[in-house]
Amino acid sequence: MIGPAANAAPAQPESDWAANAYRGGVDVVKSADADQQTLDGTVFDDKNKNSTQESGEPGLPGVKVSNGREVVTTDGQGRYELPAFDNMTVFVTQPRGYQVPVDEDNVAQFFYNHLPEGSPELKFGGIAPTGALPDKVNFPLAQSQLTQSPEQHCAVGADVQTYDQEEVGFAQQGAFADLAARTDYAGCGALFIGDIVGDDLSLFGQTRELTSMLNGPARFLPGNHDLDFDALDKEHEFDTFRAQFGPEYYSYDAGKAHVVALSNIEYPTQVPAKKSNYTYSLGERQLEWLRADIAEVPKDRVIVLAGHSPLLEFYYSNSHTMKQLQEIYQILEGREVVSLGGHTHMSENLRAGDLMDGWRDEVGEAGLPFTHLTVPAVSGQWYNGRVLDEGFPTAVQRDGTPPGVLTLDIKNTEVKERFTATGDDGSDQMALGINSPAYRAWFDEYKNQRGKAPAPENPNAVAKGELGDTWLTTNFWMGATGSTVKVSIDGGAATEAVRTQQMQGETPLIGAEYTDPSATLEQLVHGGGLHDRTSHLWRLELPADLAVGEHTATVTATDVHGRESTETLAFEVTE
Repeated sequence: MIGPAANAAPAQPESDWAANAYRGGVDVVKSADADQQTLDGTVFDDKNKNSTQESGEPGLPGVKVSNGREVVTTDGQGRYELPAFDNMTVFVTQPRGYQVPVDEDNVAQFFYNHLPEGSPELKFGGIAPTGALPDKVNFPLAQSQLTQSPEQHCAVGADVQTYDQEEVGFAQQGAFADLAARTDYAGCGALFIGDIVGDDLSLFGQTRELTSMLNGPARFLPGNHDLDFDALDKEHEFDTFRAQFGPEYYSYDAGKAHVVALSNIEYPTQVPAKKSNYTYSLGERQLEWLRADIAEVPKDRVIVLAGHSPLLEFYYSNSHTMKQLQEIYQILEGREVVSLGGHTHMSENLRAGDLMDGWRDEVGEAGLPFTHLTVPAVSGQWYNGRVLDEGFPTAVQRDGTPPGVLTLDIKNTEVKERFTATGDDGSDQMALGINSPAYRAWFDEYKNQRGKAPAPENPNAVAKGELGDTWLTTNFWMGATGSTVKVSIDGGAATEAVRTQQMQGETPLIGAEYTDPSATLEQLVHGGGLHDRTSHLWRLELPADLAVGEHTATVTATDVHGRESTETLAFEVTE
């Protein structure tokens, strides 16, 4: 690991989390159980926080425990029994008002892997032989005001996706340094929703070093770059992930939120397999578990459904769909739900009722049943672009969003999403630009030469004769249906800008006229992806009678929750 960023905040006193975190593990009574068909144990109140049930530490009734297929609740003494089978991960669902222990790297400890003979021979090791079913697997929990509170802040990181040590350093000095400076997510914790690394699973250890920086528990779910690619039987493809981080799918409660972490990458789809031979699917066992898990959730809770791949999305609206989408929607019908996905390295804030042409077969004319959020990647555009003095690259993503972390601010069952760009305090929520005919000609000339385009002399200038074909653009990164963008030119009356994508059943609008020039200028000149479409761009046609000279545009963007952000762009009208 490399040293702290040059502009890192001054060292602060040790956080309450670092000083008082509940550290421990699951209590596995190793002697072989005489009954190898049934696993039993106790969920208990670990009052002295030593991970072992002792006198005066009662069992906790009504707590959910699962083998990844069946879901049971503990009896009046905190006891449970579950059918046992080879290659299962047994886990407890953390209830509100309690917290599971974490290890020295802040990774939540709430599971036990059972694989008697261990994984088949795998490049990155998989799961070591666990031997016979143990006599007991007991789950300690500690009482927690943090998870009892109706106000929760859940940090969500998508696609950390480090391929080498340099990129581990980028992640450390970027998003993880930002999270280390925060103390607001200690209850709900941080959830990393897949592509923890970039195919090299030996880097899982470095991911653990990164999460040791956090001020809250860390949980993970797997993505298509976290696979054991040499496992070809659809049974062991995430064994190395499970050995390091726990079950592929699970749930936990914080406040009145029930978080469901899903494993929605299925590999392989054919043999012999290639790395690209995966699809978006839960599989029957996981779907069975999801039905059982949701059935036990009270109706007065909000469900946060997280998977590596989004259920549906704008960018690939004609081609990307979760296989069991209809079943998932049926299971969640009538519930308060927010869905989270990563995978595509961009930001999408899709609200209930939104519709794209490619979704009609899945959602009908009524559109989406609830909010679907695509979480911007921690790696951004795979750590591409200029490396800043702060020690991480610009990495502007394909929709013009910078890298960063999403936070769900939850009060009771009301959820407000909040994006924090890497290296920022959260105040920066948009990018402004001038989309002129000259810019669009430059885009079309260099769009296939990313990283080689010459920088325009003055990207915020427009010739007077082109004003009628020029827009002021606002890329409002978490903008959505219900957001507004208003622009004041030179202090005049504010005019409402128009969103390019209305989300009313159309196809994605693609091309230079639907792009954010500030993002494209970064990508084509310095390297990165190609920004050619987005669901969160607003445009205002510049007045044709603007005088030659300097001007300012003050933009106020208001999100769906009524929160305002204001920025100003200086631009020039030339002869």
